[in-house]
Amino acid sequence: MKRLLLAGAGHAHLVVLGRLVKTPLYGAHVTLVTPYARQIYSGMLPGFIAGHYRRDEVEIDVARLAERARVEFVPGRVEALQADRRCVILADGSEIPYEVVSLNVGAQTSAIPGSNHHATAVKPFEPFLEGLAGTPAFRIAVVGAGAAGAELAMALRHRGAAVTLYSERPAMLPALEKRVQRALRRMGVDFRPGMPVSEILYGPLVMAGKSKQTFDFVILATGAAAPAWLRASGLACDERGFLLVSDTLQSVSRPEVFAAGDCATLGDPPVPKSGVYSVREGELLAQSFRNLVLGQPLAAFRPQRRALLLLSCGRRYAIAAWGGWSAQGRWVWWWKNRIDRRWIRSFS
Repeated sequence: MKRLLLAGAGHAHLVVLGRLVKTPLYGAHVTLVTPYARQIYSGMLPGFIAGHYRRDEVEIDVARLAERARVEFVPGRVEALQADRRCVILADGSEIPYEVVSLNVGAQTSAIPGSNHHATAVKPFEPFLEGLAGTPAFRIAVVGAGAAGAELAMALRHRGAAVTLYSERPAMLPALEKRVQRALRRMGVDFRPGMPVSEILYGPLVMAGKSKQTFDFVILATGAAAPAWLRASGLACDERGFLLVSDTLQSVSRPEVFAAGDCATLGDPPVPKSGVYSVREGELLAQSFRNLVLGQPLAAFRPQRRALLLLSCGRRYAIAAWGGWSAQGRWVWWWKNRIDRRWIRSFS
């Protein structure tokens, strides 16, 4: 019997668990290790912050899902992977051996000077929400104006905070960028494009060029950074530290190691780090694990050319983009709400 270890419960592994609920994987002992028994769905986090959802409406009961999938659930955070010994080491020092391991551990938020001490990273979501709830934050700075930063800024503004959003450079296609900027202005967000934050000091005090401003709470929503233990594992990584995988989602240096989602780099140019692609990677992983048990060849991942982006705008209003097409309105929010609720229901 193969020992299959699923590290992390991102979109891809949630899909794998969903497939195992419907059709068990006989011939393998499957273990899932992830920090939280219940985890928040990223697509509904801004809606929860804005007050449109209750906490239980945006959470997936991962432990219960694993039980239904006949998968052993181990709460814990991976701190190291020793490829030569074929085991992962958790934060509490315990080890989990494997014959095959699949990594879907996501990415961290890129740090800037002072952010580790004077700002709160948006990922992981659970400690971020604890920090936000524990602070009487009226003046909030959001550092990073990608889709995540823009959504958070508008959600926080909708619930009454005075929000300043710092942006280094445009992070979206021009047509979409214009829609998002107009939405930020309409919501009353103090949007500062072209003002990268250089340092965060005690206060917290945000330094952006010659500008200095004190806030009650600073949120870090900058780009993705690879977990440090990935590079330390000795597995082949790209220049940013993300695991390099082939079109079968296997490590280019260790075929018994699979990876999907934000922690992996696939293709040239790389597949975007987006939940839409991670879901499809999960479908491939589910079939690949069955093929491994049966001794059959693995299929290759073929990413779609474009993916749908749905971006909430604080109130029940959203922006949609697909390739060169974009639209906005209340109807987009209800469309997004329907898709998000269906995703949550699929694991209930």
